[in-house]
Amino acid sequence: MRIRITAIRKASYPDLMAKYENPIEHACDVTEGQEWISVDGRCPEGMCPSAWGSMKEFVEALARGEGNFYDGWMKNPLSAMISCNDGFRPVSFYIELI
Repeated sequence: MRIRITAIRKASYPDLMAKYENPIEHACDVTEGQEWISVDGRCPEGMCPSAWGSMKEFVEALARGEGNFYDGWMKNPLSAMISCNDGFRPVSFYIELI
């Protein structure tokens, strides 16, 4: 099965970065509206490994035909909204069976 992964929103918390994060040269490259396609629950090419780790179980479940996570959480039962685990610049991803 094919699962579309869409970056819906990218937040940024400069106050937390200034207080807690060491300066880094390269941060997240994901842009809002960017899409990937997972085939049979596999990680799509170009997907951030950290983001994939946050959504992998949901993508794999949708690829197996499962859904309705948390008993009706999403309007579309064959979807999920998952955020990556970057506490400074989290990205929210909409994951849906296509």
